[in-house]
This record gives sequence, C-alpha cells and structure tokens, in this order.
Amino acid sequence: MKEEKSVREEKEITIIGAAILDVLAGPVNEMVFQTGSQPMETTRLSFGGDALNEAVALSRLGKKVQLISKVGKDEAGDRVIDYVKGCGLSAEGILQEEGLTTGINIVLIDDKGERHFLTNPSGSLRRLDKEDILPNVRTMGEIVSFASMFVSPLLDIPAMEQVFRSIKSQPGRILVADMTKAKNGETLEDIKCLLPYIDYILPNEDEIALLTGILDSRKNAELLVDAGVGCAVIKCGAKGCIIATKATILEVPAYSVEELADTTGAGDCFAAGFLWGLSQGMDIRECGKLACAVASCAVEQVGATEGIVSAEECIQRYKSLE
Repeated sequence: MKEEKSVREEKEITIIGAAILDVLAGPVNEMVFQTGSQPMETTRLSFGGDALNEAVALSRLGKKVQLISKVGKDEAGDRVIDYVKGCGLSAEGILQEEGLTTGINIVLIDDKGERHFLTNPSGSLRRLDKEDILPNVRTMGEIVSFASMFVSPLLDIPAMEQVFRSIKSQPGRILVADMTKAKNGETLEDIKCLLPYIDYILPNEDEIALLTGILDSRKNAELLVDAGVGCAVIKCGAKGCIIATKATILEVPAYSVEELADTTGAGDCFAAGFLWGLSQGMDIRECGKLACAVASCAVEQVGATEGIVSAEECIQRYKSLE
C-alpha cells in the first residue's frame, strides 16, 4: 500500500482520453470547393486530442500529470509518444495497439478563428475502451479528468458508469468530466446514472444544450446540479463561464484577447486551468477565473496548446480579472 500511495503522489492529476495528430490549415472558406485550391496563412502539423491538450497545458503550468490514452503502433502513434515524452509527460499510460490507425484530424480554421474538423471514425480517436482505462485506476492521481465523454463509441453510458464508479471507489478522488457533442441523440435523462459520480462537469453551452434541448446556460447548469453533479461549469467562450452548485450560481467573465487566432483546444486549456486551480485548493470562482485566463492564452496562437507558455503569464491574466 505504501508503494501504491507513493506512485499516486507522483501524479497530481490524471487525464483520460484522446491523443492524436492535427493537421491545421487556415484561414479557409467555402470558396476552396469552387477554386480547387486556396492559399493558407498557416499549414502545419500539430498534436491534439482533448486529453493530450489538457495534459500538455497542465504540464506547462507546472503540474505532474499522468496521461491515459491509446494510439496505433504506427508512425503517427510514434510521433504522439515522442511528443508526450518531449513535453515532460510519462507515456506509460498510453497503449500502442497493433493494427490500429492513430487518429489524424484535419482542422480547418476560418477567418474568425473558429475550427471545423475532418476525422477518421476508424482511428484511435474513436477506439478508447474501458479495458484501456480500468487497469490504471489504482495508480491514478487524486484528481482525475475524464476528458472524452461521447468521443469513443466503445465508451458508451454503461462503460462510462463502470469507469466512473471504479475511479470514485478510491477514497478522496475528485472526478472531473469534459465532453464533446453527444453523437447518438443522448439526453440529460440518459446520462443521469453517471452524474452522481462527477464532482465537476465542464461542457460548453452547445454541448449541454444538445443534451437538454434548452438554450439557457444558467438553467442548464442548474439542471446538471439537480441531476447529481457536484458542480457544473458551463464554458461560454468569449462570455466566460457559468458555475453552479447546490448553494450558488456564478458568472465569471472571459479575459479579453486582442486578436483571436485559433480556438482549437480552447475548451481543453480552459479545463486545464480549472484543474490547476482545483489542485491548488482554489475556490470555484477562482478556478473559473484561472480557467478563462488559460483559455485566453490558447486562442492567441495557432494550435491547441502553443499559446500556453508558462504559469506566470496565465496567473498574471487571472489576477487582472475582477
């Protein structure tokens, strides 16, 4: 037991989810389908996936992070592993599977900095399974972020419930969950069995509206808490975020950026900032402020985490928020 505890203490935060390659191009518009080609200001190979983005951002903010993911045993998978190691993260929790194609996303960035994805449904992005996660449960950190709700079809609601229950079986564990848009018409009612396990949930306003059918983000935050979540944090982009618990509901403003370059990874970097705040013992308002500050750094550069350079810059922005 002492050895197991020491392993857990080495990892302040565990991130579970996707780790892939991104091919970024922009600014692009619909004229490319008429002209056949279009000159880009930016065309580059980068790294992405919600979990990898969160883990890299947290590492750059000075945290000890464990990443649990799956890639193929191919050139792209090798690149991901090398990148993870180069960022100071352990690759021990990343499974390389023979015969699996590592996910590669084409990310088209428009002239407003918004991104549009082309994905491979057969690649590793969609193939993470509970069996890739459960063997790591005992040695996860005190804070665990499940970054990929609704990303992999193999992690359906029963599988997620088993994973969440297993994570929370360890005393003192904090479980944070992030998501993308539900793919199969799931509703809030469908995922109610998952919510009591989740201490903090971090959907954006479109993702939660798709689950509830309601466009009011304050109302959606309250619905999540009523359904069993400890704290609901609704990411509202340039408007900041809404945070709700049983006791209170707060609105936290975004940090204003001078030039929006690319929103790729903004939500993941927001999550990283919130996790950093939790690990530092901040209250939920301060966690929200720090999250908005980290996200603001991310959107000023092309690429998911290229804008996250140091904790000092993010903290300086955080301190400027009222």
